[in-house]
Amino acid sequence: MKGIVFVELLKMAENLLGEAVVDQVLDDTPLSTGGAFSAVGDYPCADLVALVGAFSRVTGLPGEELQRRFGHWMMNTFKTYYPAFFEDKPDVLAMLEAIEGEVHVEVRKIYPGAELPTFATERLGPGELRMDYSSTRPLVPFCAGLIEGCVDHFGRPATITTRDLSTPGQARAEFTIRHDTP
Repeated sequence: MKGIVFVELLKMAENLLGEAVVDQVLDDTPLSTGGAFSAVGDYPCADLVALVGAFSRVTGLPGEELQRRFGHWMMNTFKTYYPAFFEDKPDVLAMLEAIEGEVHVEVRKIYPGAELPTFATERLGPGELRMDYSSTRPLVPFCAGLIEGCVDHFGRPATITTRDLSTPGQARAEFTIRHDTP
């Protein structure tokens, strides 16, 4: 995984728990890097899972909830660092449709060899979209948080339904995003 994900997780944790607690978690958690992460590095997803588990124990929040909150945090990060991706999108559905064909194309230019999840989308009707997520990484709740954060960004309420279809070694989910009636 790209180091920016780890750096942002640690920023979120520091914001929530303080630097001293994060330093203690890094000292106490067995990580491939010994706890040092660079935004431009590549690290195993197992380290991310270990950190989420450690922060879960410290906060008492379930790991899935921490992943979801981290998805919101990362959406705010993406809006800050990559505002152009959002500028010409009229709504959340258009943004979600653009992930595979636009956003990931650009990400691969910046980070050749990046292992990205796949997203297949289908319009189910006006104001309704199904998004199928697939990844080798167990991050369905993180993806749900990204979608929720994206809905928040566009400011039009939507209902999100998640069907987790994951199997061992393969994370997969079907998200249905439906704009609430105006």
